Amino acid sequence: MGNVLLSTGFFGTDVIPKQVSGAKFIIRRISSGITYYYTPFSFSDSQMTPPPRSVSAPSPSPPSASDSSSPLLSDSPSHTPVSSQNQSDSASPSRPLLLLFSWLGAQPAAVAKYRNLYLDRGMDVLVVRSSVMHFLWPRWGLDYGLEVLTVLEEPQFSGRVVLVHASSIGGFTFSQILVHIARGPKEHAGLAKRVMGQIYDSLVVGTLEHMAIGLGKTLVPRFEGFVKNTAMLYFWLFKTHTADFYDNSIHVFHNSPITAPALFFFSENDPLCDPVVMEKCINYWRKRGVTVVDRKWKESIHAAHMRCHPEDYLSTLEKFLNSLPISCISVQTVGGVNA
Repeated sequence: MGNVLLSTGFFGTDVIPKQVSGAKFIIRRISSGITYYYTPFSFSDSQMTPPPRSVSAPSPSPPSASDSSSPLLSDSPSHTPVSSQNQSDSASPSRPLLLLFSWLGAQPAAVAKYRNLYLDRGMDVLVVRSSVMHFLWPRWGLDYGLEVLTVLEEPQFSGRVVLVHASSIGGFTFSQILVHIARGPKEHAGLAKRVMGQIYDSLVVGTLEHMAIGLGKTLVPRFEGFVKNTAMLYFWLFKTHTADFYDNSIHVFHNSPITAPALFFFSENDPLCDPVVMEKCINYWRKRGVTVVDRKWKESIHAAHMRCHPEDYLSTLEKFLNSLPISCISVQTVGGVNA
């Protein structure tokens, strides 16, 4: 497997050196749900920046109806542990930061495909994983949102330009951060101003029923109907602790304090996302003056659009990224991964 380096440093956690496209990077666990991936500042530009590559992806076989809601993406064989015992593991304080909110139950190999898109573009990545309990008991989700916000305001990240990529329930977790920003606009104004772009993939939007369906499909697909009905009863019994929180989160998201350009990926046949409601939100943002790009497919799979439509997904993402005022991420293309 190669050498693995363990040491203590930022946040007193372990670090493990890895590489993407020939460029080394460090993995640092901040908490059980938050992991930081970055290129050591000591590496020269020639070492950490691979040559530009065009968007390309093999033609995958069409996914079947039995596919999971999570993208079924295998990890690249080139991503193997590498030794960096003689290298400094300090991160660059000026490199753009991608804030990646993954979908519920996302497997590491699948998340790596999205993470590597941004590492390959010279960005560092903070992966935030969500728990089903963050959603079922929103007060805990709100606490988790504050935990993530606190991390982003640490000196290691406080001066960074930020790009947000939220998928499925990850959008809910990010909305909890927005709630805190809305409640304390002066205290958290820095982050709102540092976000240069927003990417939303397969947001769960619509009625409580859409949320209940999402839980059934994600948690226990074989008993989807039972889970859905149980969730609906749960939402009704604990309305003030669930539904009311969801309504507030939706309101805050619609009137988000972050007005950076946004990209939405969604499909018409997604049982977890009402396309009509999604389009109303997009139009409302445009009326607020937010620059919004959307890519809708007639048929796709929830949280697996990159697998179902790799070339379309990657080219749309690349065009959006290149339109943002972040010079560092415009140098390279998004390609070079097997979607």
